[in-house]
Amino acid sequence: MSEPQDLAWFQASFEKISDNIATVIRGKREAINLLLLCLIAEGHVLIEDVPGVGKTLLAKSLATSIDCTFKRVQFTPDLLPSDITGVSIWDRGISEFVFKRGAVFTNILVGDEINRASPKTQAALLEAMEERQVTSDGVTHALAPPFMVVATQNPLEHEGTYPLPEAQLDRFMARLDIGYPDRATNLDILETHGGVSSFDSLGPALHADDILSMIVAARSVHTSDETKGYLVDILEATRNDAELLLGASPRAGLHLLRLARSRAAAQGRNFVTADDVKLLALPVLAHRIVVRPESMVRGVTETEVLTTILNQTRVPGAVQ
Repeated sequence: MSEPQDLAWFQASFEKISDNIATVIRGKREAINLLLLCLIAEGHVLIEDVPGVGKTLLAKSLATSIDCTFKRVQFTPDLLPSDITGVSIWDRGISEFVFKRGAVFTNILVGDEINRASPKTQAALLEAMEERQVTSDGVTHALAPPFMVVATQNPLEHEGTYPLPEAQLDRFMARLDIGYPDRATNLDILETHGGVSSFDSLGPALHADDILSMIVAARSVHTSDETKGYLVDILEATRNDAELLLGASPRAGLHLLRLARSRAAAQGRNFVTADDVKLLALPVLAHRIVVRPESMVRGVTETEVLTTILNQTRVPGAVQ
């Protein structure tokens, strides 16, 4: 990844995909870029937002833009784990069990309203998300790369839902929200989607093999000991903060490092800066920490705690 032409190719490829998605998802470049960065960093994303802002459309546009396989699963209380991972069925012709693959065998899996499924069904995704494989009847089936889970949930509707446990939340590299568009963007949406959706004419900008090359390239982006130390300082601060019941895990640190490497490469750099870490800390860490009940009563939020930690943690090279 140290060659200038590699950096230029990576940056151009990233912008090409982002621009392609932006023709459908208007005025939300930050959310588009974060989702794409997570794909390159080999992570999964939880989109938590109100209905109708384009959560599923964003994931579908990403899949279409990189010419890869895409499946969508509507999570409901009666959804079975085998619907996700697959099931072994007896084949009379050959007199043995044959594994029928579930929805998880795809490149991008969208789980709509993931918190509506039972905890048992939610847990069916754990092995696939962490180890990128599915084990059925003692046989392990590998998931072809690139593989990404994009789960959505409505933060306002709680009736009939099963909140994701901390073990499940920790598997998501980042949590993002799309938010309502501003007035100008809303008018643009009415103009471009009022008749026929621009998604209908969306084509691939790159192929899945190009994404695999970008993944390999991002892994080799250099991170100095000082920047790694800054990242660890942030993690330890969450574990020692009096307002928090649960701090960030070691997995959170790995996810933050991988995402920072992807961001550096997308900006044409072969090294990670402290700013990369600081800018990505909120979407990577906010859904993993838990505020103490007594602090919640006072109105303290995860974002407020993290913002304070980031403001108080010494940045390498900064003048104190």
